[in-house]
Amino acid sequence: MMRSKLSLAARPGPTPPPPPPRPPPPSPPYRGCSRSSRGSPAASSSSRRAQRLKLVCRSLGHGWKLSDIDAGAVQEQVTSWLSKTQNFLRGAASPLVKSGQSRKPDSESVSDARDMGQIFEGERTVDRGMPGGVLSWEAVLAIEQFSRMNGLTGLKMQKIFKALVPESVYNDARNLVEYCCFRFLSRDGSHFHPCLKEPAFQKLIFITMLAWGNPYCGDADQDAVERASFQGKLVGEEAFTRIAPAVHGVADSSTTSFSRYMKDENCIRLENVQRSLWSRSYVLALAGKGLCLNGRIIWDGPGSVILTDKAIYFEAVGVTGRKDSARLDLTKPGACVEKAKVGPLGSLLFDSAISISCGPQSKTWVLEFVDLGGEMRRDVWHAFLCEVIALHKFIREYGPEESDQSIFHVYGAHKGKERAIMSAINSIARLQALQFMRRLLDNPLKLVQFSYLQNSPYGSVVCQALALNIWGGQLVTRYTEAGSPSDQESSPSDVISENTGHIYDIDGSIYLRKWMRSPSWVSSSSVTFWRNALIKQGLVLSKNLVVADASVVEKAATTCRKKGEMVEKTQATIDAAMLKGIPNNIDLFKEIIFPLTIAIRNFERLRRWEEPHVTISFLACAYTLVFRNLWSYVFPSALIILAAGMLTLKGLKEQGRLGRSFGSVTIRDQPPSNTIQKIMAVKDAMRDVENYLQNLNILLLKVRTIVLAGQPQITTEVALVLLSSATIMLLVPFKYIFSFLLFDLFTRELDFRKAMVRRFMSLLKERWDMVPAAPVVVLPHQNEVAGSPNGGMVIDKQVRSQGNLRGGNQL
Repeated sequence: MMRSKLSLAARPGPTPPPPPPRPPPPSPPYRGCSRSSRGSPAASSSSRRAQRLKLVCRSLGHGWKLSDIDAGAVQEQVTSWLSKTQNFLRGAASPLVKSGQSRKPDSESVSDARDMGQIFEGERTVDRGMPGGVLSWEAVLAIEQFSRMNGLTGLKMQKIFKALVPESVYNDARNLVEYCCFRFLSRDGSHFHPCLKEPAFQKLIFITMLAWGNPYCGDADQDAVERASFQGKLVGEEAFTRIAPAVHGVADSSTTSFSRYMKDENCIRLENVQRSLWSRSYVLALAGKGLCLNGRIIWDGPGSVILTDKAIYFEAVGVTGRKDSARLDLTKPGACVEKAKVGPLGSLLFDSAISISCGPQSKTWVLEFVDLGGEMRRDVWHAFLCEVIALHKFIREYGPEESDQSIFHVYGAHKGKERAIMSAINSIARLQALQFMRRLLDNPLKLVQFSYLQNSPYGSVVCQALALNIWGGQLVTRYTEAGSPSDQESSPSDVISENTGHIYDIDGSIYLRKWMRSPSWVSSSSVTFWRNALIKQGLVLSKNLVVADASVVEKAATTCRKKGEMVEKTQATIDAAMLKGIPNNIDLFKEIIFPLTIAIRNFERLRRWEEPHVTISFLACAYTLVFRNLWSYVFPSALIILAAGMLTLKGLKEQGRLGRSFGSVTIRDQPPSNTIQKIMAVKDAMRDVENYLQNLNILLLKVRTIVLAGQPQITTEVALVLLSSATIMLLVPFKYIFSFLLFDLFTRELDFRKAMVRRFMSLLKERWDMVPAAPVVVLPHQNEVAGSPNGGMVIDKQVRSQGNLRGGNQL
C-alpha cells in the first residue's frame, strides 16, 4: 500500500550520543494584524519561513544523514505527487481531448482498489471443492458476502442450493454464484438498486462478474497469487451481460453487448454519477447549453436546453436577461428528430445541429450544440431525444390505453408506464455519465434501449418481451373478455394460451390479449419465439432473475444481439466492396463476371470447331437430349449439380482445405495519379457512358419507328416475318426447330456456309441502316419571368425536331 507521508528509517549501527541540551530559543515577537509598525511584510514572511525550517530541523534531529532516508518511500511519494500533478493537468485539458479517449488508472486509484480489497476479508465457510474444480478467490468472496447479506453463511447457502436444483445444475460453480447474487437482488424491486451508492457493493458486483467469468482456479493454496493478480483482471462481455442487467439501474439486457466501458471497474463506479443525475422530477438532462434556431434557420441566440420525459424546453438568454421558455411536445405520434447542418445566412456549413419537429403541421426547431472537441455532444443529445420519442412510441404500441380498466385486473399493470419511463431515464442517465467520463462509443444510439430496438433486427420481439416484463403481473380479479373463457380456468402451461390468446411469463405473470395492438405480434418471428420462450431449465427467483437459465427478456435480447452481429458483419462486407473510382469498379465488375466470360469463350471455341472432337461430342449429347425428349430433366439436373457443388465447397471450407482467402475477389489498385489525370479519367469515362447511351437510344428509337409504323414498308416486312415465324412454330414441332437453330449456329463458321452467312448479315445491316429513328422533340428550359402579372412561368413555344439523331445509320 502506498504511504501517505514521507517516512525516515534509520539504518542499523551504533547509537550516537545524545546532543547536549540547549536552552530554548526566545519566542518570536508577536506580529498581529494590528501591529504593522514592527517591520515590512516581506521581512515578516521570511521570518515565518525561517521559524518553520527551524522547527522541521528540530523534529528530525541534528544527527540524521542522507543515507538514513528510505529511498523507496521517497520514490513512492514523489511518484504519487507526479501522478496527482498529471491528473490535474489532464483534468484541466479534458475539454480539448477528443471523446472516447480512456484514461489509465493512476497509482492513487490502484491504492484505493487495494484498500477496497481488504473489506471482504473475513471468515470463510464455503466448501471450495466443487465437482467442476476448486473455487477461485473471487467466487469464494462473492458467495460468502452475498450469503451473509442474505442472513446465512456461505456453507448454509451452498447446502440450500444443492437441495433445490438438480445435480447437473449444482455441478457448475457459476450457478452457485448466480444463486447467491440473485437471491439478494430479488429482495429489492426498485428502479435503481439502493445499494449502488455504496462503494463496497460496487466492488462486490465487480468481483461477482470476475467470479462468474472465472469460477475455478488451479490450486486452493494460490490465494496470495490470486490477490496479487486481482487488479489486472478484466470483466468479459459474457459475464457483464449476465450480471449487470440483474442489478437494477446498471445496464439493460438489450444494450449490454455495446458497453465497452465494462473492461474495468469504471463500469460500476459510473453509477455514482448516474445516481446524482437521477431525480424523481423526471428531468433527464439539465444545463445543456446550445444554440436554438427556428424552422427558418434564423439565429435566436444562446440559451439553456432542458429535456424531460414529455417535452424539450429552450430558454434563450438575451442582453437584458432570460426570455420566456419555448416548449416542444415529444409525446405526439409524428415527433421526429434528425441531424442537421447549420451556418450563417442560411448556409449549410457546420454539421453540429439537430432538427426537432412534432409533426408535419408543427414548427421545427434546429438546435446547434457547439463542441470544440468533435461531434459527440450533438450525437449524445440526438440520442437523448430519440430515446424519449421511441419511449412514447413503445408505450403507444405495446402498452394498454390510458382509459383501459383492465390494467386493474393485473397486479402492478397500472405502474407499467412509470416503469417504462424510468427505464428510459436510467438509459439516458448512463449515457450522460459516460459522456462525462469520456468513454462513449462512436454511436451513442446503441446505448439507449428503445431507440436501439426500433432499428435493430428482431427488435420488435425484444419490445414484446419488455412489454410483458413491464405490464405483466398476476391476476388479482376474475377477468373475462367477450367470447373467451376466464383466465382463472386456464393454466400458463404455454406461453400463448390457445384458449385466451394471452401471454404468460416464466413466473406466471400475464399480459392480456387486448393490449397487443402492435402488428408485430402476428409476425412469424414473434410466433416462433413465444412458442419456445417458456421452456424452463433453471431456478426461477423472479421474472428477471433465473438461475442457470435466462429470462424472457434475456432470451429475446440474446437472439437480437446475434442477429445484429450478423447484420453488422454483412454490412461490413458491403462497405468493403463499395470501391471509389470508376476504374476500380470496372475492374471489380470484370473480375466478378470472369467465370461467365470463361464460359462464353469456351462456347465460342465449340462453335468455331477449334477442337472438332469436343464439338462433335457436344452436338451428339445435345441432339440426343432433343430427340429423346430429355430436355425436361436438364434444368432440374443443373440445379442438383449446382447444389451438390455448393455443399461440397461448404464441407471443404469447414475442414479448412480451401484456405481463408477462398472466395475473395482480388483486383489491383489503379496507379497513383494527380488531380489533372483524375479529371481526364472521369471525363473519358463520362464520354464512354454518353456514347453507350446514345447508341442505346438510337436502337430504341428505331424499334419505336418499326412498331408504330413510322415507315410503313419496313413495318409491313417485319410483320410478315413475325407471322411466318409464328406459323412455322405452330406447324412444326419445337424439337425440329431447335435442332435447325443448333445446326445453323454451329455451321456458320464452316467453309461451305461462311460466304452465305456473310451475305445474309450484310443484307440485314443494310436494311437496319435504312430504318429511321423516331422524331425527338426537345422543349426549351422553363424561364421564370419576374415581371409577369400572374407571377407564373412563361414557356417558349419554339420546338426543335430531329429526324435522325446523330445519323440514323448506326447499328
